[in-house]
Amino acid sequence: MKRILDISYEHYDAIADLAAEDIALVEEAVAATATANAPYSNFRVGAAVRLKSGTTLHASNFESEVYPAGLCAERSLLFYVEANYKDDHIEALAIASNPSERECYPCGQCRQVIVDVERRQQSPIRVIMSGAGGATVVDRAEKLLPFTFKL
Repeated sequence: MKRILDISYEHYDAIADLAAEDIALVEEAVAATATANAPYSNFRVGAAVRLKSGTTLHASNFESEVYPAGLCAERSLLFYVEANYKDDHIEALAIASNPSERECYPCGQCRQVIVDVERRQQSPIRVIMSGAGGATVVDRAEKLLPFTFKL
């Protein structure tokens, strides 16, 4: 039986077209790229979340000499939030990179972890993937990985 998967998303040609709170979150993610430890790839990624309380937090990627022991910015941040702010649900997650020649999309492992957090908190996480002056936004992480792993 043939089925059709239709995923809706928003695309913004300019970051300035986002809502003010999303612009601020993208700016926080961009600033976080400066703290990245990426001596091998030179691809610095920053991630920022806005919690239900209004608190914003950020993290960056970390590469290790003992590959693959490094960690993406998104997972670094999500694991920190889960350990320290478990009951303050994530409303939005912004991702940015430097260099920023295109929008920065999460890897497969990060997509699964974002979906895991979304399921645990039982509320959607708006994901803002920014770069090259624009952004693509999904209103829930599950749209990034429609065929997720689930126990």
